[in-house]
Amino acid sequence: MRKIKSEIIINTVENLCAETNFKLSVDVLKSLEQNIVLEKDTAKDILKEIIENAEIAEKEQIPLCQDTGTANFFIKLGRDTEIEDGDIYVAVNKGVSLGYTNSYLRKSVVSDPLERKNTKDNTPANIYIDLVSGDKIEITFLPKGGGSENASALKMLTPSVGWDGIKEFVLSTVDDKGRNACPPLIVGVGIGGDFASVGLMSKKALLREIGSENKNAFYGGKEIELLNNINKLNIGPMGMGGKTTALAVFIEVKPVHIASLPVAVNIQCHSCRRKTVII
Repeated sequence: MRKIKSEIIINTVENLCAETNFKLSVDVLKSLEQNIVLEKDTAKDILKEIIENAEIAEKEQIPLCQDTGTANFFIKLGRDTEIEDGDIYVAVNKGVSLGYTNSYLRKSVVSDPLERKNTKDNTPANIYIDLVSGDKIEITFLPKGGGSENASALKMLTPSVGWDGIKEFVLSTVDDKGRNACPPLIVGVGIGGDFASVGLMSKKALLREIGSENKNAFYGGKEIELLNNINKLNIGPMGMGGKTTALAVFIEVKPVHIASLPVAVNIQCHSCRRKTVII
């Protein structure tokens, strides 16, 4: 059994909060650069400004966006690890508190959805833990802004609508709300499971790198189909029109009840910040 001090987790999470908010993921930056050649006029200028913004944020060590998001952590916890002097949930939240406070990141979490009292340190974080084999802890951080989260949607479809119904829901969600989510977007789609799990699937889909292939070739083809259709909506960069409404569509699926077809669409803005570290 490998013992890990909670202080290590706290320090790791604190650094993650800053680094992830200051540096745009390489795959996202590369995709933005590749799409410049497809655009002209205003759309081209916007993509250039997004890239310039990313360069300034990394150089000056300042947030890519003023909305530094809710703190989402996807953790693979090795069964052969033991938190020596604490609890992983407590340690992660302590790291978030320090990271958002010491790095002057915006604190966007309120303690109650109606009373709206700010917690002043962006806690509690959303923490999702999977037990895996081994003696390591893999921590992936995804800060998620409110604008893109508000553009997301979930619907309980009937199985009879099939792929056409799923496609219509995804496209209508992006067409209706995508302009407000700072495109070009990354679109995570969850299909199957149940009401509780399908939303989480769609958010986990956003962790994939742009250019990665779906493990299931059938759904890989559907990702391309959706991406092509989304980019024909002419929403474009920052909703000003153009060919680049989305950089990628990622689909995750799960077994489902015979009477159900849950679908969730989790929309991410162009500032897709995510980073993984292993302890």
